[in-house]
Formats: sequence, structure tokens, C-alpha cells
Amino acid sequence: GFMNIKKVKIFSNNSEKSQEIKKLLIDKLNKNNINIVDNDYDLGIAIGGDGSFLRMIKENNFNSDIYYIGINAGTLGFAQEVSIDNIDEFIDNLNNNNFIVEELGIQENDIYTNESNSKFYSLNEIVIREKDLNTLKLSIYVDESLLESFAGDGILISTSFGSTAYNLSFGGSIVYNTFHSIQLTPIAPLNNRSYRNLINSVVLPQNKKITVIPKNTKDVIISVDGENSIYTDVVKIETVVRNKTIKCLRNKDYNFIKKINEKFLELLKLFRVSIRLISVIKKIKYYLVWRLYYEKKKFWIGKSKLCYVCNFYRIFPVWQVWHSIYL
Repeated sequence: GFMNIKKVKIFSNNSEKSQEIKKLLIDKLNKNNINIVDNDYDLGIAIGGDGSFLRMIKENNFNSDIYYIGINAGTLGFAQEVSIDNIDEFIDNLNNNNFIVEELGIQENDIYTNESNSKFYSLNEIVIREKDLNTLKLSIYVDESLLESFAGDGILISTSFGSTAYNLSFGGSIVYNTFHSIQLTPIAPLNNRSYRNLINSVVLPQNKKITVIPKNTKDVIISVDGENSIYTDVVKIETVVRNKTIKCLRNKDYNFIKKINEKFLELLKLFRVSIRLISVIKKIKYYLVWRLYYEKKKFWIGKSKLCYVCNFYRIFPVWQVWHSIYL
């Protein structure tokens, strides 16, 4: 549908890079008659990495009535839609209503203790561990049916959007953003003569409620989108993705599969190339030192000192090289 975005609020971290981008963005938005305000805005813009995007959502208390978008000034930037080089294009798209809206399912969490009940939202995940990081035993239900009696380091329960975050580090599955599913991923599950646990993640559809009941302890650490809190005398934890969503702006050429390839696989290729290049440079350096030695340039060596070659003494400390080649 038509988006009449004329008022925006900018959220940025304190890094020098983010602050520079913020100044540039403010100037360009003002020139295009888009007002920058602190309250009653149509669009929230996060400048930074994925953490900045997440903080923006939290500061807005997961408001479903406004739009959100991110400008990547961080490292991975999986949640950030706009690159630094495309700010002008972003503003043109804003003026011409040239975006699509992607709705992300929000996780609703309830923690019941003997003394109180707490309710909160999460965009990525919740993680449940034993208070002192010992083995945690849990009964895990889906709706009213027992899924498993778990024993291990803990469990992680993520949204579709959060499937590419912490969940991925524990071998969880990547789930398309708009599926609005919920995923339960075990953290170091025990599997021996005494315990049998699922070792793979379980993906559940919208409205399927997961209930977690601590068995061997009632004191747990619960991490909500990376923020840790200790709860005592926990009776049960319930989490579900229902109808609550937030609205994110995407470029019309947005492609989730392409983004996975760019953010996770292409970066890995670049890292491997860099490692190989460093290895080649080291070999060339060792060869130059070796050649200098055999050309009988001036050198001096002692068991507990560095070896410096010729006039390169400030560039080529080769005591370790000497050891690796000749000793």
C-alpha cells in the first residue's frame, strides 16, 4: 500500500563512522523536505550494525504501527537494508514510495515464577540456561504435548528473523524471514546411556506455543535478544509467535536467498583468500631472508637474541625464521 513517510527518527550508535553517516543523512533528508523528529514519526532509521537495528526496535517497544529500516555501518549487517553508498537511492525510493513492506513475526514470552509473572517481546530469540551454567534439565511441551525431557547446557528458541543470528551458531536452521515460525535449538544436549535428546532443531509454525518447565533447578538465566537476566523460583516459561509483527522496508529487488549468499558465503570466501595471501607474503619474506644469508650479507646471531640481517635490521627480525629453517 501507499506509504506517506514525511517524519523520521534516526537511531545511531556512538561510533565515529555512524555519527558521520548520521550527519550526512540529516543533511540529505532536510534537502528533501523529510522532517527529523523525536516523537510521532512514520519511520525509524537505524545507523550501525544489526545491534543498532535491534536497539531501535526495543526503544520503540516493538511498535507495529511504524516502519523500520537500517543503514549498515557495522560488520555483517544482515538486518540492515541500505548500504552507505546507496543513501541517495534510499531517499529517492522514500520520496517515490518505491519500497516493499516485509512483516516480521515477533516472539511473545511469559515467565511464571512463584511470586510474579513477566511478559516481554523478542525479535531474535530467547536462551534458557542454568543460573551457574551447570547441566539444565527441562520438560519441553508443544501446546499440551511433551516434546522431550531435555538435559544439556540449555535451549535457544528463535523467530524466523532470528534464525540467522545466535541460532545459527548452534547449528540451527535458516528460516525465511516471513514464515513467522518458531524454532527450538538445543545447546550441547547430552546423549549417553542415561540421557537421550534431540540433537537437531525443531521448527514449528505460527501459534504453536512452547512451554519449558525447569526440573532439576528453578533458578535460570534467560537471555532475551542478548540481554541476560536471572530468574529464581521459575515455574514455567512460555513462548509463541502469534499475529504481532513489525514492518520493515525492503528494496524492491530484495532477495533473501541472495543476502544469505552475500553475508555468509561470499564473506567466508574473502576471508579464505586473505588467509592465503598472508601465507604467500610470509613465504616470500622467508625466501628473501634466506637469499640474504646465502649471499653472505652481514649477520649476527645469539641464542637469546634477535637476528638482524644487513641494513634491513628494522624490517626483518629473523631469529624465529632462522630456527624454523635451520634448527
